This record gives sequence, structure tokens and C-alpha cells, in this order.
Amino acid sequence: MRFATGAVAVLAAAVVRADEESSSSVSESSTSTSIVKPTFTPTTLKAPFLEQFTDDWETRWKPSHAKKDDKSTEEEWAYVGEWAVEEPSILKGMEEDKGLVVKNKAAHHAISAKFPKKIDNKGKTLVVQYEVKLQNGLECGGAYMKLLQDNKALHAEEFSNASPYIIMFGPDKCGATNKVHFIFRHKNPKTGEYEEKHLKNPPMARIVKTSTLYTLIVKQDNSIEIKIDGESVRNGTLLEDFSPSVNPEKEIDDPKDKKPDDWVDEARIPDPEAKKPEDWDEEAPFEIVDEEAKKPEDWLDNEPSTIPDPEAEKPEDWDDEEDGDWIPPTVPNPKCDEASGCGEWKPPMKKNPAYKGKWTAEYIDNPAYKGVWAPRKIKNPDYFEDKTPAKFEPIGAIGFELWTMQNDILFDNIYIGHSIEDAEKLKAETFDLKITAEKAEEEASAPKPADPPKSPSDLSFKEDPVTYVKEKWNLFVEIAKRDPVEAVKFVPEVAGGIGVLALTVIVLLVSTLAGGAAPSKEQIKANAEKAKKAAVDAKDKAAEAVATGAEKAQAEVNKRTTRSSAS
Repeated sequence: MRFATGAVAVLAAAVVRADEESSSSVSESSTSTSIVKPTFTPTTLKAPFLEQFTDDWETRWKPSHAKKDDKSTEEEWAYVGEWAVEEPSILKGMEEDKGLVVKNKAAHHAISAKFPKKIDNKGKTLVVQYEVKLQNGLECGGAYMKLLQDNKALHAEEFSNASPYIIMFGPDKCGATNKVHFIFRHKNPKTGEYEEKHLKNPPMARIVKTSTLYTLIVKQDNSIEIKIDGESVRNGTLLEDFSPSVNPEKEIDDPKDKKPDDWVDEARIPDPEAKKPEDWDEEAPFEIVDEEAKKPEDWLDNEPSTIPDPEAEKPEDWDDEEDGDWIPPTVPNPKCDEASGCGEWKPPMKKNPAYKGKWTAEYIDNPAYKGVWAPRKIKNPDYFEDKTPAKFEPIGAIGFELWTMQNDILFDNIYIGHSIEDAEKLKAETFDLKITAEKAEEEASAPKPADPPKSPSDLSFKEDPVTYVKEKWNLFVEIAKRDPVEAVKFVPEVAGGIGVLALTVIVLLVSTLAGGAAPSKEQIKANAEKAKKAAVDAKDKAAEAVATGAEKAQAEVNKRTTRSSAS
């Protein structure tokens, strides 16, 4: 068996090497697969702001090194994260196409760009579109943009989380949070204060390493639409699908109104006229002894339920003087398993038919019930109605103010304007071309799925001799653990091989011990012939045993079928 095991181990090693060589060749062929990639060409489209991060990008974008305003802690956070404009390092879909990249993990990043001219969407549709490429995935962090309020204090080097914005849009993921933000800041026309309005039920962000295109459309009729990769994923209105709502309630609860002391709000009460019946026994127990029960005839009164373990032995290092008298552990008395029970018999308990429990009066409708109290309504002194929240205040800049645990997040092809058609054209010129190449490269570099493993019975020695020997041996060993005879019947090839190997070893040992010298070629040849004959005989007998077993099984099936038909 040792020799056989060694042989299988050698074969197994050969299989591993073959698998590695196969995987290597597949990998090389995948990486060498030529994927046609377009070359970046700057668009000729015009928009209030359109950014493709060409070589002059630094004239527009300025990193911020301000302190982050965080009132929840006394620590000061600085925007130390670095930015770069470079081509993707993973799944590049277009040659010479660069994007803005977050370079540091677990760091605060801030960068912004002023618009050549403020963007005012009054009377116009607002379209915001940009690409996000999560080259290292996204476990915890944001990849959203902020469209900043136009004001005189809009300085790029001072851009921070405290900078007032009009719209915040884009993906954010951390823990259970995974959504595409759409938040807009709304000005209360009465107080002049701003309040963030968050989209209810926002769509989930796409956490993939290929590029993702996010599009936001806000029309003057207050309708909104969010698209991901050109597919519409969320529709709604600014007036109905945001929390808190844009317009407050017309009426509110009167804060001065209080519930009267005599107000009755219990709908049902215990019947005050109900009385406990005279025969109601609250002390009656839930269970009583079953007086009708009889002791089973085979009950063993004199047998204990447990006995000292007869197989337990006193430890050799047990010292009676120091450890006391040794007492063997107890085990269940086997005699009790053969009878209804052991020891003193006691009648079982049964449910008490006289049990009623604690008496309580039945509930009736309360005649004094006045209903659920609620404060009276008054006009909301802070009420206003803004019918056109889509008329955002002028926007003066765009900024990315982020913290993320993953680096190499890339932004590209930012469009902010008023034309849905131009945004679609930019998508066709850029995203549609690169995503095709990215997905082709992703598919080419993905590990190829392995063919489904064949059953040992379906294997052919000619197709794959190494796998054939390995699988047959494993099957033989697995069956032999339960039933060696069945293993010989089911896998006669291995049984014959073991016979040949064992006989050869025995002949060689006997020859060596008998003569003290190495066997001659004639002896080896003769022994080999004997071993071959023995193997053929063993295989034939095993095959005969299998055939006989199959015939017996079929006969049994026929017999059962006949019986079933007869019945």
C-alpha cells in the first residue's frame, strides 16, 4: 500500500504541475489578447462647464488645504489628500484618456474649480453628468460632487465641508450605506435659513471597477431623473420625494392645547357588575397526581437509575490519603433501558380539570369613552409655499470634498449644463466607447471557469491517464474504508494494480533473501509474467463479482416489481 500511495502521490504532483502550466498558458493568452481601444479626442461640444482633464487642467482646479470644520470633535482635520490627473491603471478603456484621481487612502481630500461664469438654471433644465471609476473598489467612502453656491467668498484654497453648496450628487458607500446621493439646499423664504432636502429611497451605487456614468436631470416642472450608465433608475419630483418636504404643513398642533383631566381614552374596561362565581377556585393547582395510573409490570423497583461505570479505572496517581476514597463515575443503568423504568415508582401528573386560574372580569365597551385625544390644529405661522424649488440659486463652482478608505478613485468627463441631448452626445463620444473596451478587457482577464469534473466512471485512460489513475485510486480508497470487498468489486482496475505491485514486491524480496544476490533478467521476466497473470485473474474475478452482484441486484428489482404489480 505504501508503494501504491507513493505512486499516486507522484501522479498527483504531475497533475498539479499540469494544472499550473495550463493556468499559466491561459493567463498568458488572456493578457496577450489584443483589445481594440479608441484614442481620446477632446470633444467639440460646448457647455457652461465641461471638464475632460486635458493638460491645462491645473489652470481650473485648485486643491484645498483648509481645516475641516468638525464640531463633533476637538481634533483638527486638514485636507492633506493628494490629487493627480492620470490614465487609469486598471481596465483602461481609452488610450491617452486622463481623469482626476484621489491618490491617498484614509485621508481627507478637497479640490474645486470655479466656473467661467455662474450657472443659473432659472427657466432651464439642469443636467449634471460625470464618470466615476472605482479602480480599487469602494468599501467605505464617497465619490460624490458638490455644486457650490455662487458668492464672493468662493476661494478654492478655502474650500471645505463648510462651504455652502446648492446640490450634492453622487455615490457614497460605507457599511450598510450604499446610495447615490441627491441633496439640495433650500432657502426658507420667510426666515432666510437653508435646509438640506434628501431624496427618499435613493438608488444604489454601482460598486464596480469599470467606469460608471451618473446623470442627474432637474426640469423646471420640478421633476427629477437619475440615470446610471444611461439607464433611468429613479424618477420623482422635488415637491413630493424629498425629506424634509420643501413646503411645511399648513396646519400644526396647537402647542398650548392640553388634554383635559377628565378625558377618558380607555375604549374598553372590566365589567364593573361582573362577580366571581362561588365555585371558582383560584387555588386549584394546574396539575394533579393521576390516581388512575398503574405501575408497569416490568418496572424494576430495586434497580437504581445509574450505576458505577464498570469500565472506569482508578487513576494510577490517585492517592487515597491525599485525594480521598476514589469513587468511579456513574453511567445510566443499562437494565433500565430494557424496562419501563427503575427505582421507586411514582404515579405521573396530569392536567387538573378543576383548574381555572386567577379570575378576572370580562371587558366591555367603556360608556364614558371619548376617543383618542389629539391637540387642536392651528394655522402654521411658519407656513410658506414654494411652487418652484427647481429654480436653484446660481452655482459658481464644482468641488470634490471626500474622505475614503480606498484610493485611485477616478473622475472624468464632467458635464454641467442645460442640454440633455449634449449630455447624451458626450456619453456616446466617451463613456460608450471606453466601457465596451473596459468590459472586454475585464472578461479577457477573468479566470476561465473550470470544466465540470467528470464522474470516475466516465473517465477515460486515453483522454487523461493521470486524472484517470488519481480518481480511480481515490474512489477505491473511499469505498475500501467502508467495505474492502465492495471496493474490489466496484473498482477492479485498482485491485488488480495493487495485486501486481504486491506480487512483484514479494517475488523480489524472496529472490533477494533466498539467493542474497540480485535476480537475473530471466527471473525478473518470469516474475513479471506471473504478476501479469495474477493481475488478469484478479481483474477477471473482480469483474465476475461485479457482474454477479449486478445480476443479483437486477433480480431483486424484478422480484420487487413483480410483487408490486401483483399487489
